[in-house]
Amino acid sequence: MKTVGSLIRNEDDGSLSFGDFTLAAKGKVSDFSHNGDLYKVKTFNEITKLERNENFVYESVPGSAVFNFVADANTVSFAVAGAEDVQITLELEPDKEYDVTVGGSDLGRMRTNLGGKLVFSVEARMDETTPVKVTGV
Repeated sequence: MKTVGSLIRNEDDGSLSFGDFTLAAKGKVSDFSHNGDLYKVKTFNEITKLERNENFVYESVPGSAVFNFVADANTVSFAVAGAEDVQITLELEPDKEYDVTVGGSDLGRMRTNLGGKLVFSVEARMDETTPVKVTGV
């Protein structure tokens, strides 16, 4: 089973890993420092949510484990594992198109809503990660 091993951690490559879909009760870590920002993660088997500087970043329903999460001005990339398929919501630029690739398959272009939310599904597995890349066009 692929788990982060803690609720949130810094990786040697500068990325962030977080979440634990195996928890029966909610786990939470606040004020976690990463690259000059403060992160908060809430996670358990029903949901995983990440905030950066009190702003929404990532949410999955049901919960997930996210590995090597990197977000810059134009791209978000990470790998995800879970007990079952997950619906992921990312906070990005409002009303903008993004190319979405999941597990090596191109999902095509998707547009965020006026609030900047992008929603898509991933066929998650417990024993391996599925790579996700979202790039602005």
